[in-house]
Amino acid sequence: MAAAAAAAVGGQPSPQSEPPQPELGRDKAATAAHLKEALSRPDNRAGAEELQALLERVLSAERPLARAEGGGEEAAAAAAGGGSGGASGGGPGAAEEEALEWCKCLLAGGGGYEEFCAAVRAYDPAALCGLVWTANFVAYRCRTCGISPCMSLCAECFHQGDHTGHDFNMFRSQAGGACDCGDSNVMRESGFCKRHQIKSSSNIPCVPKDLLMMSEFVLPRFIFCLIQYLREGYNEPVDVPSEKDFHKVLQLLGPQISFLEDLTKMGGAMRSVLTQVLTNQQNYKDLSSGLGENACAKKSHEKYLIALKGSGLAFPEDKLTCGMQDQAAGTSSLAVSGFAGATGTSGQVDSSDEEDQDGSQGVGKRKRVKLSSSVKDQSIMDVLKHKSFLEELLFWTIKYEFPQKMVTFLLNMLPDQDYKIAFTKTFVQHYAFIMKTLKKSHESDTMSNRIVHISVQLFSNEELARQVTEECQLLDIMVTVLLYMMESCLIKSELQDEENSLHVVVNCGEALLKNNTYWPLVSDFINILSHQSVAKKFLEDHGLLVTWMNFVSFFQGMNLNKRELNEHVEFESQTYYAAFAAELEACAQPMWGLLSHCKIRETQEYTRNVVRYCLEALQDWFDAINFVDEPAPNQVTFHLPLHRYYAMFLSKAVKCQELDLDSILPDQEMLMKLMIHPLQIQASLSEIHSNMWVRNGLQIKGQAMTYVQSHFCNSMIDPDIYLLQVCASRLDPDYFISSVFERFKVVDLLTMASQHQNTILDSEHERSMLEGALTFLVILLSLRLHLGMTDDEILRAEMVAQLCMNDRTHSSLLDLIPENPNPKSGIIPGSYSFESVLSAVADFKAPVFEPGGSMQQGMYTPKAEVWDREFDPVMVILRTVYRRDVQSAMDRYTAFLKQSGKFPGNPWPPYKKRTPLHPSYKGLMRLLHCKTLHIVLFTLLYKILMDHQNLSEHVLCMVLYLIELGLENSPEEEPDEEEPVGGQERCHDSWFPGSNLVSNMRHFINYVRVRVPETAPEVKREPPASTSSDSFASTQNSGTAQVFSLVAERRKKFQEIINRHSGEANQVVRPKTSNKWSAPGSTPQLTTAILEIKESILSLLIKLHHKLSGKQNSYYPPWLDDLEILIQPEIPKYCHGDGMTAVERILLKAALQSRLNKRIIEEICKKVTPPVPPKKASSAEKKTLDKEERRQKARERQQKLLAEFASRQKSFMETAMDVDSPETDIAMEIVTPEQQVSEAVYDCVICGQSGPSSEERPTGLVVLLQASSVLGQCRNSTEPKKLPTTEEEQIYPWDTCAAVHDVRLSLLQRFFKDSSCLQAVSIGWEGGVYVQTCGHTLHIDCHKSYMESLRNDQVLQGFSVEKGEFTCPLCRQFANSVLPCYPGNNVENSLWQCHSNKSMQELIKEVEELQEQLGIFPVSISSETNLSKEMESVMKDIKSTTQRKYTDYSKTPGSPDNDFLFMYSVARTNLELELIHRGGNLCSGGASTAGKRSCLNQLFHVLAMHMRLYSIDSAYNPWKKLTQLMQDINSQLSNEEQPEVPVLYRDVSSLLLIQILTMPQPLHKEHFTCIVKVLFTLLYTQALAALSVKCSEEERLAWKDLGTLKKNTCNAEKSWEVLLSLVISELSKGKLYLEGETEELGMVNPIAWSPDNIERYLQQFCLPFLRITSLLQHHLFGGDLPSCQEEEEFTVLASCLGLLPSFSQTAHPFTSAACLDWSVPAFDIIPQWCFEVTSFSERHAEQVKVLLIQESKWDLPHLLQLPENYNTIFQYYHRKTCSVCTKVPKDPAVCLVCGTFVCLKGLCCKQQSYCECVLHSQNCGAGTGIFLLINASVIIIIRGHRFCLWGSVYLDAHGEEDRDLRRGKPLYICKERYKVLEQQWVSHTFDHINKRWGPHYNGL
Repeated sequence: MAAAAAAAVGGQPSPQSEPPQPELGRDKAATAAHLKEALSRPDNRAGAEELQALLERVLSAERPLARAEGGGEEAAAAAAGGGSGGASGGGPGAAEEEALEWCKCLLAGGGGYEEFCAAVRAYDPAALCGLVWTANFVAYRCRTCGISPCMSLCAECFHQGDHTGHDFNMFRSQAGGACDCGDSNVMRESGFCKRHQIKSSSNIPCVPKDLLMMSEFVLPRFIFCLIQYLREGYNEPVDVPSEKDFHKVLQLLGPQISFLEDLTKMGGAMRSVLTQVLTNQQNYKDLSSGLGENACAKKSHEKYLIALKGSGLAFPEDKLTCGMQDQAAGTSSLAVSGFAGATGTSGQVDSSDEEDQDGSQGVGKRKRVKLSSSVKDQSIMDVLKHKSFLEELLFWTIKYEFPQKMVTFLLNMLPDQDYKIAFTKTFVQHYAFIMKTLKKSHESDTMSNRIVHISVQLFSNEELARQVTEECQLLDIMVTVLLYMMESCLIKSELQDEENSLHVVVNCGEALLKNNTYWPLVSDFINILSHQSVAKKFLEDHGLLVTWMNFVSFFQGMNLNKRELNEHVEFESQTYYAAFAAELEACAQPMWGLLSHCKIRETQEYTRNVVRYCLEALQDWFDAINFVDEPAPNQVTFHLPLHRYYAMFLSKAVKCQELDLDSILPDQEMLMKLMIHPLQIQASLSEIHSNMWVRNGLQIKGQAMTYVQSHFCNSMIDPDIYLLQVCASRLDPDYFISSVFERFKVVDLLTMASQHQNTILDSEHERSMLEGALTFLVILLSLRLHLGMTDDEILRAEMVAQLCMNDRTHSSLLDLIPENPNPKSGIIPGSYSFESVLSAVADFKAPVFEPGGSMQQGMYTPKAEVWDREFDPVMVILRTVYRRDVQSAMDRYTAFLKQSGKFPGNPWPPYKKRTPLHPSYKGLMRLLHCKTLHIVLFTLLYKILMDHQNLSEHVLCMVLYLIELGLENSPEEEPDEEEPVGGQERCHDSWFPGSNLVSNMRHFINYVRVRVPETAPEVKREPPASTSSDSFASTQNSGTAQVFSLVAERRKKFQEIINRHSGEANQVVRPKTSNKWSAPGSTPQLTTAILEIKESILSLLIKLHHKLSGKQNSYYPPWLDDLEILIQPEIPKYCHGDGMTAVERILLKAALQSRLNKRIIEEICKKVTPPVPPKKASSAEKKTLDKEERRQKARERQQKLLAEFASRQKSFMETAMDVDSPETDIAMEIVTPEQQVSEAVYDCVICGQSGPSSEERPTGLVVLLQASSVLGQCRNSTEPKKLPTTEEEQIYPWDTCAAVHDVRLSLLQRFFKDSSCLQAVSIGWEGGVYVQTCGHTLHIDCHKSYMESLRNDQVLQGFSVEKGEFTCPLCRQFANSVLPCYPGNNVENSLWQCHSNKSMQELIKEVEELQEQLGIFPVSISSETNLSKEMESVMKDIKSTTQRKYTDYSKTPGSPDNDFLFMYSVARTNLELELIHRGGNLCSGGASTAGKRSCLNQLFHVLAMHMRLYSIDSAYNPWKKLTQLMQDINSQLSNEEQPEVPVLYRDVSSLLLIQILTMPQPLHKEHFTCIVKVLFTLLYTQALAALSVKCSEEERLAWKDLGTLKKNTCNAEKSWEVLLSLVISELSKGKLYLEGETEELGMVNPIAWSPDNIERYLQQFCLPFLRITSLLQHHLFGGDLPSCQEEEEFTVLASCLGLLPSFSQTAHPFTSAACLDWSVPAFDIIPQWCFEVTSFSERHAEQVKVLLIQESKWDLPHLLQLPENYNTIFQYYHRKTCSVCTKVPKDPAVCLVCGTFVCLKGLCCKQQSYCECVLHSQNCGAGTGIFLLINASVIIIIRGHRFCLWGSVYLDAHGEEDRDLRRGKPLYICKERYKVLEQQWVSHTFDHINKRWGPHYNGL
């Protein structure tokens, strides 16, 4: 047998005892060809058997999993001929690979596999794309083209289709998905891409039979082999399924599944073969039944059965009996202990079921659950019968928790229609099993995503969903499965009656809810309910509705909050997140789905059904919690989904279906019960905001906010308020109003007495609870969301409310406006109506940029007319999550009124007219016309007038609002009084005669009897003699207290009537708690007092007007002057204003409504009103100094303080600033006759003392040192560099300034002496040190102690104190060092300003002598002083700021030449950068751009002091070469191996700095000018030499001759023609011009060299030097830089530097040569300089020219230019592979300076613990990196060891960023932002402007 196996594996021939198969001897291809031929014969039985035998052997040749389990089975297998026992497979994977090779060969039937694939693909009718992707894939969704909201497209199909102007977005797939292109069930055909538009099935030829014949034979065996592997790999876990085992099996199967996946990708032809194989029941029966003689197969079948049982599933045969009896008996109530197959008869209670143990957590809290008695038997939950490969494959896929590869394979098959149907049915059949596996899973998140990945593909298709609903009871299965799932985590509800409650709710603390484990199932349910045909089935099925209501009631009353009254709760539970999510997802969203199908009259029946079962469920709930009529105190739950279902269906019924509201409302008693809990929530909201729940911790506030938050409000607070409105419109208004005040606990406050007792509320909470109650009433009476507004009106109102609170970005508006959560509802955010409403109510403010300010986004702000007419404070209050937003809206409204001149003061919220009520809700307005409310309003007006405590402006505002609402909605005619019922009612009449507000307003009330504490002031008064008034008994026996207790009595009566009516007279009614004041022993004793009132509402209003205005008789009826007012009442004058305006408006309306009122108002006004009672200053009165007024005063105080502080700071800053750069003020001082020598004075910002900087106690400037490579990024072309977005575009760095300088230095170092090279150039183009200061100074010792204190400060700072970083103590600017100020007086400079008359020669001599003095220091420096120590330490800081590679250029490491070079280069870097900040030239002139913030002067002192430590050997001092003729040139050259760098090759600016810095400081101005003059002659000669190289041969000769002619004219030394000819003739002596005639250089400049061109060239060549020198002079000696035009820059700078002797405007045109001042005659010195070059050219002719031509013109540094559209960048880079690790990075980024592509945070590219971005920031920007994160569109800045998110330079069409591409809308470059970024980069101000820095620990 071993031999046979070897043959199967290796292919050697072997004699066989089994069916003779000589083919095996040949190679695989031949065998395959032979078999194919055998099978094509008409009688192919023999071939088939042969193939079977081969497959049997190949596919089960080596079963690695079995091998691991020991040899017994292998022997058995061998005996049965199933393959080999001990085959020598090469390790575990070899056999599988071999088997795969065989399969490929066999499929191809002997041909090549690749060719076979191609052949099959040719027959692909590709009508569908069907590309399957996994999580994190970037896909697109187009709402314009999608029919289903889940529609998605792959990038390729999207870009190939035409979606211009559509509402699409790009998104990163969360769970994976598949491309829907070509599927007309899911998307409109107009959106298909070019490939899938053609319905190509017609023109594709028929598949030839023999092409796929082999596949039909091979694949069943292959798939069965796969299933056997899966069976064997699964060990029913004893305790926990170990993920390791799963992964091991799956890894081994990887290649097989990939092979299947590849097959699916071959197209339609192969898919249909696979479908055939997977769904063929006969194949499955033959192979998998385990009845064959093959022991292996038997064993695998047993494992399969074990796995089935272990899942709590029975194999149908065992179940059959029990199932039948079950149905026959019709009992389908079942005990749910676990989910085991537990119907009694089957006797199959499974011990291995984990749910049992799981269930024991809540022992005793579980309950029996009745399912509806339709035949929903146990079988849904636990019977599975597999009839095909597909079914068992899915079973194992679930068992193994949805391995990604399997999921992808199953989904790849979906384009095949037959497969799609079969697979969907299989999926539904396994639904319950999926739920169980999901609950057990440890990776429920991953698994949920994979489940949804599959189900969304199946259920988004309406046709398919309908079919499965009809054939497989999809709805029954889903609802049942959901119900079962939730039943596992129920607990007893503690709402209302804790002991006897029978209600159970879900426990929000369980993992199932906390981790949202249920969401895949709920999301499927929501998905199928979005299909009309399916939803109708659901709404018609009464049994289903009952079950569903049962499910919803599990959430009714969950997450109950109990108010902590004593101490703060120890542990704040966060379960409320779970509760809100569960109600929204599991209850509200399915509800919205159902509602979207109840839109028309024909669907009335559905609504009736839902309402009916909803009411039944509510009734059951009330019974279960033992609810009578009072809610339990101090409890609140925010979750009442049953109430909300009921409310929303009522609303829909009236709004869309024209149903009669009364026909679906229950009786009064039920309404009274229904209103209790929603009302309780409203009162609790008020309590929470009044801080009465503070001991429950922050989470209770969180709940109150979530309840009204935009994603929840329309499923929570809106339905609640609507339900209360319905109840209010149908119940007795007096009952409703009194219930409200009782719920809000403010009944006791509503008394006329000035003092009262509230037994249930602390006095500090009274005011805010009263405000809450009144505000609630106003919202209840004025909100029209469900009472008659159209969808567009609602949208508009919502939008206006949000915009009034704050300006909003487009996306935040979309987010804040509560959308109908069901996607098919019509008002989709971004839909047409949204955009049109937005443009109607708001103006767009484009983003503005203040450089250095925060970057704004594009905002929408309300139009003026919106503020004028539509601002609705009620809507704002309803929609604000934070109370401060209401204030913000009012502030903005105030600002608008001030600005538009409509009202100057502090306005009150405006009254807004409402849309008319829908007729069904007219009853709501009775609330405004009931005596109880009028009594409350009267009492409150009186209390406010009398200044009782605990009343606020807000209360008055709401009272007036309610009065106005009442006047607006008054019944047409004043109604007849209805007969009072019983004598008790008379009590009310003693207050008001009728119930109409209009008539009650004029009714006078004379006396009121009140109960007051004995201590109250009222008690002492004598009761007045009774006088009759208004036909009532004068002593009114009605204090408000009694009124409300009466109301309570009346409610008791009301309740009794109802109870009698419903036959429950025996029900006990609890005594009311409202009569608390009569409770015995309540302290202090209450007595009765009688108050004289003599007011009506009208008179109170008029007096209030006087009180508000602070004037007597301020109210004058306007109609007395202008009768017009009564005719056209809508007067803009009254729209906006404060309380007085409101009172005037109300009085006007009252007068309009009734002539009597009008007359009475006039009468009241005629009487002279008694003076307003003066305010007593008792403590109680003080409190009422209004909150608002107090705030106002506080604000004013604060403003005053701030102003004072600002002025102090300003003066301080001015003084501080003036000191820093004394030079600027010098010019003024010189004028004074006697020159006093003043020292510079510095202020220390830490200790505040001022004084000079001294050797002992030096002062220093706060500076930030940073390495910079900005200079190195200058390019010599003005052509901007673009960021590459295709493979062709690349960026090459060799034209950058840094690269050019590098090349030059290394060239020089090749040929010349090293020490000389290091003085011939400057470094620091890359990694140069830039020094900047904020201009503040401090004592260095103060600074040290400041740093010490920072070190001990534990607060986390954004900087590292260890590295010496700190923030300036005054202005908080970031800094990391202190630059000592050199002690010295100010005036030295000015003393040397005066011109001396020394000749040039004398000055040259002096300069030389001064340089000789190098070794001799001023005494002060040689002795160690504090100052010198500080100078050394700051020099160390400067060195350590940049990396070593940027400071070490010499060939001998550590040579002093290195330091020398580094130091003068620091000066050069700072000068060059300042030049760049000025825009690259000095035309603008003026003081230094940084103004007083320049620290170059101090920096120079520090550098000079260190430079003078290095002596230049006088022989090599360049000064001598420049100013003296060398005697013996030749000898000098010959003795040295490597010559010095010729002067013509040296960088003149570097020479300047060397000269200046090695002179003793402070320098005399005349010496400075002398040095400049000498260097200018050299520079000019260099210019001529470079020019001569650029000319062509002929031109050179011409110029040479021309110059010779002029040589003898006067001033020949100042004529460039003469000098040019001299240079040319001198240089011609060497091999300079001969070598390969200057083609390449000539080509550079093909212009003809006219004299003008030459002059321009020479000026351009010299300008950079002049600019640097002028800046240097400006910093050393003060004096402003003159400003000029660009064309005159040269002359202006030259004269400023003293190169132009008194520049007079002569007739001659100006030439640059006029500036020359030769110290040695030109005809002597130029030959000497040229000789160095010519002698060099003898040896290295090819380099000579290159070195002569120095690039002098650099463009300013710029970042790369970015493309207009972000998609261009994204598509190119997000799939691009990294050049270092060749993988596609998870977080790709690209450097905006040089375009390098890097992996952000990628461990793959880490080097020595530095991640790639950090590394690149060091190499490219010396520690500063600017990266664009491809997947987030944001820019991140790395600065040294810190980083910050800068923001995005790409904005969408609405001007806002899209960080992380969450919205996926198209983004466009914002040029202004990019400019700001570039500006910050160039000016090195990232540290100062960006505030949020954090350490990156090298991990970016």
